[in-house]
Amino acid sequence: MMIAQDRITTSQAIVVLVNYILATGILTLPRFSLEKVKTPDVWISVLLGGLIAMIAGVIIVKLSQQFPEKTFYQYNQEIIGKWLGAFLSILVISYFFLIAAFEVRTMAEVTSLFLLEGTPTWAIILPFLWVGLYLISSGINSIARLFEIIFPITVIIFLLVAFLSIGIFEIDNLRPVLGLGIIPVLKGVKTSTLAFLGPEIMLLLIAFMQKSDKKKAVKVVLVGLTIPLIFYIITVVMVIGALSVDGVLTRTWPTIELMRSFEIPGLIFERFESFLLVIWIMQIFTTFTITYFAAAFGLSCLLKKNIRIFMFALLPVIYLIAMTPKNINELFKFGDMIGNAALILFGMLPIILLFIARLRGVKNEA
Repeated sequence: MMIAQDRITTSQAIVVLVNYILATGILTLPRFSLEKVKTPDVWISVLLGGLIAMIAGVIIVKLSQQFPEKTFYQYNQEIIGKWLGAFLSILVISYFFLIAAFEVRTMAEVTSLFLLEGTPTWAIILPFLWVGLYLISSGINSIARLFEIIFPITVIIFLLVAFLSIGIFEIDNLRPVLGLGIIPVLKGVKTSTLAFLGPEIMLLLIAFMQKSDKKKAVKVVLVGLTIPLIFYIITVVMVIGALSVDGVLTRTWPTIELMRSFEIPGLIFERFESFLLVIWIMQIFTTFTITYFAAAFGLSCLLKKNIRIFMFALLPVIYLIAMTPKNINELFKFGDMIGNAALILFGMLPIILLFIARLRGVKNEA
């Protein structure tokens, strides 16, 4: 297996996790959360969702640290047996390539709407798929090094564009805090938690970390989730503060609408949403590539064949799934389905497996 030669550091693991999480949530989280909460207290729901994701992430890490040189696809069979383990592996592999397809189609929808009007969806998706294939063919280390380039660009541009909108920000749009109590906030926690899907990649990532860094995996999860948490809180606060609760609920992509709703005289650039879309497309690409790699790697482990076979084999599958939703509403329903499956798969499964592993005394210390 390619793990022995393909290693990443703690900082690279953090960057991979952050880039995986930061995808469609930047554009959709404000509206999706507000549909449930219906008050300006969405930022509290986001905070609670982030904390829940951290707890789930730590449990996933504790499970994987029992088998530091193996990925989930390999050690689950030691815990619950060959056939049941293989079934769980198929579920996780399916989840990863469904996420990859969802991210690609979302990217195509937004790109065709705001950047490449009139361009066929397939013409946007295919180059994206081929570039992703080229990247993952070199392994996890190459993926992590590209993510290290993308991450600082994302931070700088996001903070710049977000705080340029301070001129139309109204603090009164965020008041009163907890005006209707805690119940509306709790209604938005599930939706907010779904925005932090990503710690499940630690089921694979720990095996690829350098031997001296494996004990820092909990730090990877905590730091890797804190950064997106800050991003998301800034996003919902700025969007609701500028557009108001009613303004957000009437827009499909409220974050982009925020960037279109102000201009600063004297600057060369006037369409600030273009900057946001640039970093967002990069984030979609990172999520797509790491999930694409995780699915191909899983099939490689399960069938004990060269990973390159599955990299090429999955490409048409991801394309066909990405093209299945007929419109944006079907795409969002597809995303909800994946999210609900993830809550069951990665919210409950690691706890059960960790319990069984410790009960049976099954582990493989480094």
